[in-house]
Amino acid sequence: MAKLNIAPTKSNLLLMKEQLAVSTNGYELLEEKREILVDELMKLVEQVKDLESEMDEVINEAYPAFKEMLLSEGADQIERIAHGIKYDFDIKEKVVNVAGIQFQTVDVTIPEKEVFHSFMGTYANTDATIVKFFELLSILSKMAEIRTIVWRLALEVKKTQRRVNALDKMIIPQTVQTAKYIEGILEERERENIFVLKTLKKNQKK
Repeated sequence: MAKLNIAPTKSNLLLMKEQLAVSTNGYELLEEKREILVDELMKLVEQVKDLESEMDEVINEAYPAFKEMLLSEGADQIERIAHGIKYDFDIKEKVVNVAGIQFQTVDVTIPEKEVFHSFMGTYANTDATIVKFFELLSILSKMAEIRTIVWRLALEVKKTQRRVNALDKMIIPQTVQTAKYIEGILEERERENIFVLKTLKKNQKK
């Protein structure tokens, strides 16, 4: 690691020592931050896995129910029912605080389910299918919210890791090497000064 190109003076040595103290403290804080972020990221990843497992279960029930509904009522009847059903979904951004960092994500408000049995010529399996797909929509909305945070949190972890690496691999070693270089030059000058003073004293005695 190449040293910094600065003059070997006492003021610069003091500056290097101060920079080393700041860099070391910054490294420790960033490393602690990185560990906290990674821990939070792992927790969110586990939540995503749980939601994926739950989603698979609901899908395995929802699509067979939909298929059964198509077979029993026919595509034309299903299309007619679909045109008569309307739901309004409220989708908006919200701010979530994770490990002291604010992230923007999406918040989806699922409307209340309505039962259409005996209405517009629908049947019980139609209502059952609607219920299952509402469950699926609820899971997907939670998934969208958490995955958005996971993606942004992963970017924050990556950014923090780059800073940690920069301090650990470049800034701190470079500062240490520069400080050692300046100390070496100053010690050498001090020895030369002592030698010169001793020589002058000898000459004065003679």
